Amino acid sequence: MASTHGAHRILVASNRGPITYEVHEDGSLHARRGGGGLVSGLSAIGPDADALWVCSALGAGDREAVRRGVGETGVRMLDIDAEVHADAYNGIANSVLWFVHHMLYQTPLEPVFGVEFRRQWASYEAYNRAFAEALADEAAQRAVVIVQDYHLCLVPGMLRELRPDLRIGHFSHTPWAPEEYFRMLPDDIRAQLVWGMLGADRLGFLTWRWASAFMRCAGEVDRERIFPTSPSGDPRRSVEHSPTGRPPLRTTQIGVHGLGADAEFLRARSHESDVDQRMAVLRAEIGEGRKAIVRVDRTELSKNIVRGLLAYRQLLEDHPEWRERVVHVAFAYPSRQDLAVYRDYTAEVQRAADDINSQYGTPGWTPVILHVKDDFARSLAAYRLADVALVNPIRDGMNLVAKEVPVVSDEGCALVLSREAGAYEELGEDAVVVNPYDVIGTARALHEALSMPLGERAERTKRLAAAATALPPAQWFLEQLRELEV
Repeated sequence: MASTHGAHRILVASNRGPITYEVHEDGSLHARRGGGGLVSGLSAIGPDADALWVCSALGAGDREAVRRGVGETGVRMLDIDAEVHADAYNGIANSVLWFVHHMLYQTPLEPVFGVEFRRQWASYEAYNRAFAEALADEAAQRAVVIVQDYHLCLVPGMLRELRPDLRIGHFSHTPWAPEEYFRMLPDDIRAQLVWGMLGADRLGFLTWRWASAFMRCAGEVDRERIFPTSPSGDPRRSVEHSPTGRPPLRTTQIGVHGLGADAEFLRARSHESDVDQRMAVLRAEIGEGRKAIVRVDRTELSKNIVRGLLAYRQLLEDHPEWRERVVHVAFAYPSRQDLAVYRDYTAEVQRAADDINSQYGTPGWTPVILHVKDDFARSLAAYRLADVALVNPIRDGMNLVAKEVPVVSDEGCALVLSREAGAYEELGEDAVVVNPYDVIGTARALHEALSMPLGERAERTKRLAAAATALPPAQWFLEQLRELEV
């Protein structure tokens, strides 16, 4: 255990922090601030809360900022060796854990857990250890630490060994794999991940589906030392565990916090002048009197963009009356382009869109408007004018787009929603629900959504917006904090 303690009472740990740095040609450093639920949450607790955000330096600008001692109050950026970070982040977090939890492997050929995997796993351990040591050094006695996501699954266990006095939480923003898929990982790695998570006093998930999956995986990993409990009629769930399998047992509480949309921010931002300008451009691209099916995604494998395009193609084939009367506005923003499988997927999205435009397009009508350059103002413009929002992921922890569109929509928007999105648990009753693998079924759902009477569409949108904003980001964070401070 560390011999001295830091001064911070509330600590957050995540791979990406609230700020990134760029080095300009003249050598000057320029900071760019981000947003999101954690930023809102930490803002909500006020400047006098002795809070610290521990994050990783992600690029050359961040590393240079650390070297120069440039930083922001309330943020500690860790300059972890670039190769270690690359192995941990791309090699393990994004190419193994993400694939396991989203069930993305083509199992006849992958995964292969050989020597290279073990080398990268050692980097994942080192990366998590760097976070644990920094948190142990910075935290005051009995401080609260909330660790974020699959990048840092080992931190709670490592931190517990260093600082048993701390109140430790971990929140998973992804799904959790079912036990038969989680079993794909080598046995010792499965155990290490589960025991790492169980170092926390409390584990948070986006839905009970993902929380229950973790509990089943934990129990299956070690039936003699890990005991999931779900009392009948009691919403409280927990996992009791002991290295020996005998008393005294430690208890890790399990909780669910369905992160919602930030209505106040979205409604204000979506009516700024740059959004109005982009709406005018989009309306011109779509054409007078046509309906718009909108999707906004990263070109992430789990988002299912290609099948969405194929479903739209099927709609045009099965219902020729929609030709020249509807446009699919598809924003597919680049993601993880340093990984070949993501570059290939992005190219496939482009090919699918080009094929539809080639087969069905006319001189006055482009069936698919595809944009691949990230533009938040343009996304908000599309939200506002969408007649139908298509959100059809293969598997998604939540999917905030499904929650944001009803909040921003000007005249009501029908939501076509995958039953495999975490948002389905809250929004499914008022959405048109689809099996994400069923292209014909999704085409039928698009037809139903396009044909929905305006009054019904508006009423559904109101209910969707209310459900989508039930737990806004600041409240989402504060709720977890309160649970750990008891």
